[in-house]
Amino acid sequence: MRNIKSEFYNLKSASPKVRLQRITHQFSDESMTANLMGNALSLELADGMIENVIGTFELPLGVATNFLVNGKEYLVPMCVEEPSVVAAASYMAKLARSCGGFIANADAPIMRGQIQILGIDDLDQARTAIHKHKQEIIELANEKDRTLLALGGGCQDLEIHEFPNTHVGSMLILHILVDVRDAMGANTVNTMAEHISPLIEKLTSGYVKLRILSNLADRRLVRASVEIEPYALEMDGLTGDEVFKGIEEASVFAEVDPYRAATHNKGIMNGIDPIVVATGNDWRAVEAGAHAYAAKDGRYTSLTTWRRKTNGNLHGQICMPMAIGLVGGATKTHPAAKAAIKLMGVTSATELAEVIASVGLAQNLAALRALSTEGIQRGHMKLHAKNIALQAGAMGDKIDSVVRKMIDSGDITIDAARSFLSQKN
Repeated sequence: MRNIKSEFYNLKSASPKVRLQRITHQFSDESMTANLMGNALSLELADGMIENVIGTFELPLGVATNFLVNGKEYLVPMCVEEPSVVAAASYMAKLARSCGGFIANADAPIMRGQIQILGIDDLDQARTAIHKHKQEIIELANEKDRTLLALGGGCQDLEIHEFPNTHVGSMLILHILVDVRDAMGANTVNTMAEHISPLIEKLTSGYVKLRILSNLADRRLVRASVEIEPYALEMDGLTGDEVFKGIEEASVFAEVDPYRAATHNKGIMNGIDPIVVATGNDWRAVEAGAHAYAAKDGRYTSLTTWRRKTNGNLHGQICMPMAIGLVGGATKTHPAAKAAIKLMGVTSATELAEVIASVGLAQNLAALRALSTEGIQRGHMKLHAKNIALQAGAMGDKIDSVVRKMIDSGDITIDAARSFLSQKN
């Protein structure tokens, strides 16, 4: 496994089929290779996943390399259409690897279910009744998932949130806190919330309206950190410390300015969303949780921080919700998602979350390094040149030829690509 990962970069000129065979031959699973090659999702299977199916839609599936997280090596499948994402993550992971890699940890997989209670005449009395019958409520919720309970999960606690003066009158929100183990948890939490609602109405003398999971999974946080030594980020004309200074300044910019933070965090999600998609998880839920968490203190800010330490190294860290799973939903129905999870070699939702957060941190480092030194466009446009060549109609060997000429000329535009394509040599 180690040689495959370290040598994968040498296959950049190989065909996608050769690359795939190189990294999957170790699994002795022919279906895995076939499922990662595309066309794995049949129309029949797609028709069972959503409504009104008329076809399927594919995105490029790449592999980020060099990731060392908690001492374990990973190949990371990334489903994304944007150039530079996979390359940037892989390169930063290589630099981080030389400095010891990423350290990550995640909370227990606790998800919140919200039950909205209206029409309450006495909030204090309603709150007291819920507290008095807390254990009964928890046991009733756990009736709906004995399997989860046997695995060590299930409803574990309750929270009460009061909103006495809203446009629709007083409102009490009951939160059930559920350990969902290796699931994302939406179906389990929603089912539990609906199941206990009649009891809640009886106890509070109110009426229940919404019963739904919250995507602000602030009890299911994941953290990742990395420490980079100066030599790793040295560039032409810039020392490592000078690069560190620029990254720290860019980090603080995102921390204090929500306009910058929005783009800063989007860059982080450039690394996170592709893995969430590739593994069949709900990237919209992860996005919603990330941005809500970034604004948890009343002002939208950065999900990461980068600081120079007294020992001269650069320390980066990320903390965010990560509601993902390995069981249920598309993770178990989509053949390519199942193959991607097998490729990663993760055995729990917690481990998957730790890898995802590490990739997000790596992607953020790549963006800040580029922004604070050469500018974001230089490297991005070089990688974008292939897309430009394809748009111009280049095929086969002509693609690399046109890309090379555009980069050499410094003119990476559709007009330049067409001009180079029309040349005989």
